[in-house]
Amino acid sequence: MPYYIYNIKDTIRVPPSEMGGNIKNRIVKIAREEYESTLDEDLGIIVAVFNVDDIGDGIVVPGDGALHYQVNLNILTYKPEVQEVIEATVSQIAEFGAFVKIGPMEGLIHVSQIMDDKVIYDSKIPAFIGKETNKKLTINDTILARIVTVSLKETLANSKIGLTMRQFGLGKPEWKKIDEKEMEKVKIVKKKDNKELKENKK
Repeated sequence: MPYYIYNIKDTIRVPPSEMGGNIKNRIVKIAREEYESTLDEDLGIIVAVFNVDDIGDGIVVPGDGALHYQVNLNILTYKPEVQEVIEATVSQIAEFGAFVKIGPMEGLIHVSQIMDDKVIYDSKIPAFIGKETNKKLTINDTILARIVTVSLKETLANSKIGLTMRQFGLGKPEWKKIDEKEMEKVKIVKKKDNKELKENKK
């Protein structure tokens, strides 16, 4: 997954209630509350603030009892990319598709993108089952999927990732053997058709 480490400069406001003790720890705490799980259009989702350095002197702003510190923040971000193949865990099954956990957010595999087979939704399990191949997808399954759409908005709740598993090698690991058997069947049918075609030409 595309995780990145950045160093950014910012001013952190430390209110009177947070003053005293180790100022670096206070600033890290405030920065985490302010930044973590937020979105930046260029950087992606800010997953963690893991360090603060180059802390300047606290500046008093007239009319504000807080101290303002110029600091460097070391942050970890996640930015999903279209066409990226990711490993994820199925977190929820709904009639319209499967939600999967991708790093700090969830993505959706629409029912039409789950497998190259007619899909049956079983609400009791809940699960999606392939009519011809008997492939099964349910909660807590680990899968490989390809990201096909990314829409990052102001908040995680409004951001969307769309994925597909309708390509060879994607889906659950055990699906690969099923896909190989299906491809072998297609090859046999094609050979048979080609043989009949040649015989008819004679």
